[in-house]
Amino acid sequence: MMTLLIAVLGFVAIAGVGFALAGGSSADAKTLKRAQVIVGAEDAREAGRRRPAATAQEQRRKQILKTLKDQDREQKKALLSITAQLRQAGLEMKVGTFWLISGALAFAVLVVAWVVTGTPLVAVGLAFATGLGLPRWVVGAMAKTRIKKFTETFPDAMDIVVRGIKSGLPVHDSLRVIAKETAEPLAGQFNRLVESIGMGMSVDQALEKMHAEMPTPEVRFFAIVLAIQAKTGGNLAEALGNLSTVIRSRKLMREKVKALSAEAVASAAIIGCLPPAVAALIFITAPDYMGPLFTDPRGRIMLMIGAFWMTLGVLSMRKMINFRL
Repeated sequence: MMTLLIAVLGFVAIAGVGFALAGGSSADAKTLKRAQVIVGAEDAREAGRRRPAATAQEQRRKQILKTLKDQDREQKKALLSITAQLRQAGLEMKVGTFWLISGALAFAVLVVAWVVTGTPLVAVGLAFATGLGLPRWVVGAMAKTRIKKFTETFPDAMDIVVRGIKSGLPVHDSLRVIAKETAEPLAGQFNRLVESIGMGMSVDQALEKMHAEMPTPEVRFFAIVLAIQAKTGGNLAEALGNLSTVIRSRKLMREKVKALSAEAVASAAIIGCLPPAVAALIFITAPDYMGPLFTDPRGRIMLMIGAFWMTLGVLSMRKMINFRL
């Protein structure tokens, strides 16, 4: 009996020691798990705090990009308007006068085409295309020529400003020298710039107005350089000298690209002009052979389809050879 009692007590003692040891290990494990849960919760809260910040920053970045795209789109629409194109071409003409001239030209073409062809539909189409497209094309060509001439002489204006600043002249006086001593269209643009500044307009606003009349990257670079120098200071002569070097390098790059793409441009011009030229020669030498194309309805449909595909091909070739720098 005594032996059995001693065995039971020994078993209880051993079981108690084992339970104590097992219980301590479980408590440590629970403590470790509790710490991990606390740390994980802290990490989750930190990630939660970071995620709204990152999301807000991403949304702010997208909003800024959207605003810039909208402003660029609105600026392009403004630059493509008739008023802007007339200013860029240097024409002191109101929009109403432009549309009156276009309408008179369309009416004259309508009468002549009706008398020559005897087909009202053809006459109306030619009048519409001439009245709506030809004046805008002429004004656009004049604007491009004037902008190109302005861009070619703009580095000389930067050099005048640099020499004026180095000799002690203020920037406004250097701009006045450009307005008096250079040729058109550079003189006219800087003359309006000086007048705008003299009337109380800030330099940024005056340059923005100048960029509306001459929408070139060079004018935008000039405005940015002056704005940065006005806010941060620094050597304006050196900055404008570097700008002049960059503009001249852009001009050299454009000329190099033009020389390298001259063969492609000539090939596109020949391919685009060859079908109409051959058709005109055949019509002159054998009018009876080409006559059904103009008299028969099926021939007119064929001419319309051919003109459509020719226009599409010419626009595609122009897109491929048009390099913008």
